[in-house]
Amino acid sequence: MGLPLRATKASCVRGLIAGAVATLVLAALGCQQTGGGQGQAGTRSSPAHSAHATTATSARSPSASPHGTAASASPHGTAASAPPRTIPSVRDVTPATGPGWRPGSGSRVVADLNGPLADEARTIAAELGLRTASGTARSGDLSLALDPGQSGGGEAYTLTVGGGRARITGPADAGVFYGTRTVKQALRSGGRLPEGVIHDRPGRAQRGLNLDIARKFFSAGWIEARMREMADLKLNQLALHFSDDQGFRIQSTSHPEIVSAQHLTKAQVRQIVALGQRLHITVIPEIDSPGHLGAVIRAHPQLQLRNAGGTTFQGSVDISNPAAARIVDQLMREYAPLFPGRWWHLGADEYLALTVKDPQASFPKLVAAAKAKYGPNARVQDLVTGWLNDRARLARQLGKQPKAWNDGFFAGGVVKPDKNIEVEYWTGRLKETARPPLEYLKEGRKVVNLNDSYLYYVLGEPGGFTYPTGERIYESWSPAVLRSSTPVADKSLTGPNRILGARFAIWGDRPEAQTPAQVAQGIRLPLAALAQRVWDPGKPPLSWSDFTRLAERLGV
Repeated sequence: MGLPLRATKASCVRGLIAGAVATLVLAALGCQQTGGGQGQAGTRSSPAHSAHATTATSARSPSASPHGTAASASPHGTAASAPPRTIPSVRDVTPATGPGWRPGSGSRVVADLNGPLADEARTIAAELGLRTASGTARSGDLSLALDPGQSGGGEAYTLTVGGGRARITGPADAGVFYGTRTVKQALRSGGRLPEGVIHDRPGRAQRGLNLDIARKFFSAGWIEARMREMADLKLNQLALHFSDDQGFRIQSTSHPEIVSAQHLTKAQVRQIVALGQRLHITVIPEIDSPGHLGAVIRAHPQLQLRNAGGTTFQGSVDISNPAAARIVDQLMREYAPLFPGRWWHLGADEYLALTVKDPQASFPKLVAAAKAKYGPNARVQDLVTGWLNDRARLARQLGKQPKAWNDGFFAGGVVKPDKNIEVEYWTGRLKETARPPLEYLKEGRKVVNLNDSYLYYVLGEPGGFTYPTGERIYESWSPAVLRSSTPVADKSLTGPNRILGARFAIWGDRPEAQTPAQVAQGIRLPLAALAQRVWDPGKPPLSWSDFTRLAERLGV
């Protein structure tokens, strides 16, 4: 949604590692510093898990392993272990005395290779240069298993290290996958997994990246590279804004006339979605309407919104024309099977008919349609709200949970916005005229944080935007900071069941301002900082300078 519009809003992980390279990697891991100074100060030990951890570690001997693993002599054998250094930090740690674990020449990744953890096992095995195996784990191995009775939700995991081996369990495959991310990072930052038990889980359910490919096209390869980085940070959503005034960027069979020359093919989208499924990242499509449809209007000029004087309004369709709804609905039906994930983003922001001083006087055709559909007291905003509700209804029929930007929800009308649409709150800067987030929360709505004051990376920095810094996110933002820099005061309204999470957003307002490589570098630390704040609700355990050094060491 480009100027002057969104100026206000602005292959495979499992690639095999050659044997020689794997040997070098493992040798490097074994030589890393592993002293207690590598621990993350402030990581919390959990008394609730102490008895379990004592039993788990005391039952295993820290004696040397015949398989050449980290169970050999180590300074960790005489002092309690320190938590691993990871991004995001692990939440609950019960340390133990022992040598910890690192992969050796005979180590394997053990899981049921015909079961639901086969992908997770092969992915971490390839990353560590190890073999995979089914059956019983032995000393030196890393094992993966599901434990449906384990607490914490589907993204939680327990990582137990003792007796010369490591074991990841979780109630679902997503949690076990995140456990492997902790293993990967701990080996890179400290050379080994520390002895003891880690119980880890996310603070918020939705964590991710919003990417505008409509105004600045990003290749499938670039997107997949970001997804791999996201996965290592335990982020789980990639929202693709692929339709706007400047372009429509995914192949269409129902309306090929609207598709830009530079676009993703459906085969490429399927590849992106498939990678997301392996990395536990849901790809969320967004066709923004009834504004930001300039690419559709170019092919269908009869849909253009005009006021009583004939003035056109960029990107906005005439929602009194049934053909406008028909084309959007056809596109939604076409793309729903392409994106099998849970969510569909309806957009709904910045419909320009509602930005004029007197919409009723300026758009008598919209007023007439509103009254005909919703009664004599209906106004333009009611017709717009009805549009949102109709698209949300279709999304649910297609098996999707609808989302929409916060400025698509209006108060005081004859027609009320559907209560079950997730509110994506972006209008964070104080100078913006927008309903405050507290109103949505008091209405009982569920909200996702995309505060544009902190989380918007707008190319070219138009309209007063500046590129966000990871340091500012890390030190002064939290999921409760939905608007400007002040958190919502009522903590009963800001828990994970009300503010569902957050995404960092890239908007291509001035697409030539940065190359794709510059964008990738520019978002690296902000995305890592966001990952920390949505995973662990507590104060970050490291100073910003230590966090940046750790990010460099981990390569995230």
